Amino acid sequence: MKIERFEDLIDWTRNTHGRLSRCLARAASQHEQQRIQWLLAYLADHEQALARAIGRIEQHASPNALNTCIYDYLVREPVMLSGPCAKPYASMTLEGISREVFDIHNQVLELYRSLSRRAEIDGARDLANELLALEEHATLRMATQVGRVDEF
Repeated sequence: MKIERFEDLIDWTRNTHGRLSRCLARAASQHEQQRIQWLLAYLADHEQALARAIGRIEQHASPNALNTCIYDYLVREPVMLSGPCAKPYASMTLEGISREVFDIHNQVLELYRSLSRRAEIDGARDLANELLALEEHATLRMATQVGRVDEF
């Protein structure tokens, strides 16, 4: 996907969370350990909810903010994510799954942090901050649940 405008980035982020959700859901039915099945199912639901929330933000965003060019930034700081299904979640340990999923979230967080600092148009900066807050909150909630897996 070619990312040139803020709208493209939002679409990419929403699609990344959606693909990750599908990968995790598929792995949940294949993993041998019950608690990891539960975790994968939770993470899949969490990623799908996050994708929907990003879509709602995009629907209500200012057209000027959505059309803000970010191509120059991404050329200097390219998105480094491998595909969300690049790893075999169904055969990974709890630690491995957590590391991979948080790596994806951390890359998205860093991208939105950088964009919110560099955005020259107020609407684009506000949109970046809104998306950053959503991603931070979602990642924190996810971290809390991942940390509780050992309780089950």
